[in-house]
Amino acid sequence: MSESNAYAEAGVNIEAADKAIELMKVWVDKARRPEMIGGLGGFAGLFDASALTRYERPLLATSTDGVGTKVAIAQAMDVHDTIGFDLVGMVVDDLVVCGAEPLFMTDYIATGRVVPERIAAIVKGIAEACLEAGCALIGGETAEHPGLLAPDEYDVAGATTGVVEADRLLGPGRVRPGDVVLAMEASGLHSNGYSLVRHVLLGAPADGGAGWALDRDVPELGRTLGEELLTPTRIYAKACLDLADSVEVHAMSHVTGGGLAANLERVMPEELVAVLDRATWTPQPIFDLVRRVGHVSQPDLEATLNCGVGMVAMLPAAEVDRAVGVLAGHGVRAWVAGHVSSSDTDGGRVLLTGQHPGW
Repeated sequence: MSESNAYAEAGVNIEAADKAIELMKVWVDKARRPEMIGGLGGFAGLFDASALTRYERPLLATSTDGVGTKVAIAQAMDVHDTIGFDLVGMVVDDLVVCGAEPLFMTDYIATGRVVPERIAAIVKGIAEACLEAGCALIGGETAEHPGLLAPDEYDVAGATTGVVEADRLLGPGRVRPGDVVLAMEASGLHSNGYSLVRHVLLGAPADGGAGWALDRDVPELGRTLGEELLTPTRIYAKACLDLADSVEVHAMSHVTGGGLAANLERVMPEELVAVLDRATWTPQPIFDLVRRVGHVSQPDLEATLNCGVGMVAMLPAAEVDRAVGVLAGHGVRAWVAGHVSSSDTDGGRVLLTGQHPGW
């Protein structure tokens, strides 16, 4: 047996990996920036750092993440070209909250068996999402892990690097009493809390789940359950960068794992408190569905899911109208959900008051 055949006998198909690279090249080429040097296939992605000379004091920002168990939905539905939006959204929008522009990204795909068309579909989504976020996809890795992952299983992760001028860095130090909390609408569940959602809606009744199928038509959703659960994460990068360039923004928070309050607390000064009124928005039907079907308490729901808010910004009240207009220009609906004030007790907190309409 030749050496190459021996590797194939072990479950690794080099030829399939090479074909996947050829299929994905067309999509990676679409996610370029002028600073990107070379193309796909090198040992390292190259980015021309002379572009940073326009900054007086450039601060580099970096973020790494995955999409969690949402990949199980993509695999079950055999739809693989949207999960890339979830991956890119998770990493680039973590950068944007400090005011950083995402420059480039790399991805990592681990799979039990390389199916070239499937890998190319995943990368297609990543590349299209990078294009939407304004960053370059400069490289990545596809690893075949037979015996560790089932043949049709895969996982994805990514890392991105961005830059922000030091004196434009956003964060807790800029937040002031009287600031408003501007909420930005989520596209749906995004990419967090899927272990809870899958348990509640897809889990076996014997285990406390509803036992629903992904192809079940759900009237409240207006489509099948699977279509709802695969809704791509909204990418806020360009909208938020435009917002920071157009109005006075003090801080932003990306609402991911842990929910709205916990993520907003990450950018709250210790001496201040943010009070948000749930009555200012109605979460998409999927959130109420999980709450009702799973008998999930509101505190548990809010500590796990974004409940309809994917990003928030804190800014002076005088900037609200312009801010809402800027975001609307990017197709992002925004509204005033609360305000920031001094705290007589423990600061750095976020309080949710009121109730969502219809809940």
